Amino acid sequence: MSRQAAPDELLDRMEYQADPLADATIAAILGPWDAIAPPSATGTLQSMHADHWRRLEAVNRVFAQWETNRGIETWRADASVPPEVAGPLEAYVRQAQVLPAWADHAAIDRAEQLFIDHGVLSCTLLFCASLPECYVVPDLSEVLHQTGQLERRTEYRIRSTAAMVFPLMMRGGLNAPDGGGLAQVLKVRLIHATVRHLILRGSPQEAVAALGSQRKVVGAGVVAPMPASTAAAGDMHHALFIHGWKLGEDGLPCSQEELAYTLLTFGYVFLRGLRTLGVGLERHDEEAYLHAWNVVGHVLGIERELMAETMDEAAALFARMQARGRAQPIKPDPRPELGRALMESMAKIIPLRIAKPFPVLLTRQLCGPATSRDIGLDQHVSWWSRAVFAVCLFVISGIDRFVRLFVPGFSISRFITRLVGYQLMTRFLMDQTRPLKLPEHVLQRAHGMMNGWGNDPRAPGWLNRLEARCTRGRDAAMAA
Repeated sequence: MSRQAAPDELLDRMEYQADPLADATIAAILGPWDAIAPPSATGTLQSMHADHWRRLEAVNRVFAQWETNRGIETWRADASVPPEVAGPLEAYVRQAQVLPAWADHAAIDRAEQLFIDHGVLSCTLLFCASLPECYVVPDLSEVLHQTGQLERRTEYRIRSTAAMVFPLMMRGGLNAPDGGGLAQVLKVRLIHATVRHLILRGSPQEAVAALGSQRKVVGAGVVAPMPASTAAAGDMHHALFIHGWKLGEDGLPCSQEELAYTLLTFGYVFLRGLRTLGVGLERHDEEAYLHAWNVVGHVLGIERELMAETMDEAAALFARMQARGRAQPIKPDPRPELGRALMESMAKIIPLRIAKPFPVLLTRQLCGPATSRDIGLDQHVSWWSRAVFAVCLFVISGIDRFVRLFVPGFSISRFITRLVGYQLMTRFLMDQTRPLKLPEHVLQRAHGMMNGWGNDPRAPGWLNRLEARCTRGRDAAMAA
């Protein structure tokens, strides 16, 4: 099926389709929610459903054990895991860790090499393109807003995303025993199922069955919100549980359509960003990169018919999904808060005041005016910052075009965005002094990639030497 002509019938159906394997796993672990009612003075949310929260805490403890692909393959629950949690998780791991029969390992290897070649640059594109595009779809942004994952814990959320992307796309992330990508994806898949289960306060499949023919009907399938005062402050599980949802109008949270859209932000949007920066890949390399992310999508439980195999297919599918998301009414709109929180986190690491708006300006350049308006990045930026940014773009683009006539592979824009990406990577991924602790094998591989960062295979030797000196200076400053 051509993704250029993804029918509305398919996308309408995928709004109400989730992930049966992961959803059944979480439902089996938690069991039924008996006597769901707003807590009163005689009982808090924590006390009324204490067993459910205890089981979710046990799942989180198990996640800490899932670090490598080899560990996932041989994982069995130990005595510390309650039996009602151990059985469903063991069954889930056995089924979910298998790559699809259509996976092309040569294409995956090529995608991993491309990521290594562009690894530091990819940080810039992750923060200034992929994540901003994620916030455009209202249902996705609403869940993030209600759980406080961006506004109150911005850097933690960014680092969590990077902690999934980097193990996946570094060498052997999906198919080597010592890789860590498969383990990370299996965690994320269960997190998505947990979000659906808590928001709907039960099985998504049962909720859709109960909805019957009332899909897209206003007022149908409403899960009533609970007072915020009933939840423990800062508890994400409680925040999801009390949130409420309009199933008839909005479809499922973390539906197949939303998961497929998010997948495109990591594959297609990254490749589109390279093109925008003037360092796009050859067609066969772009398709290898999309294929690797499609394999990731399979492990995440995404339906094959929602995956794009070429950039044209991806562009058409992405545009269709984004247009459908924009058509959803949403009041109040949480997206500008999410966009501002992301931009402010990046601005903090930029020392020059005049350059602090550059993440906003670069995001506008990479994502376009519509996305910029959606996430509140159309606010005023000082004329001086805009002028400096515009002059830099004009001069860099002109120099690149001219010098490439004589020195193939020359790119100052690539050099600068790699410098920015290096700072983002050291700030958000490598800093272990804050709550998110990455597995040691992930840190070792990331350090290895960063140590080889100065060897840009598409740049002349003198520019590589300049890059290496810049990174050594940055490392020395951080150590001091």
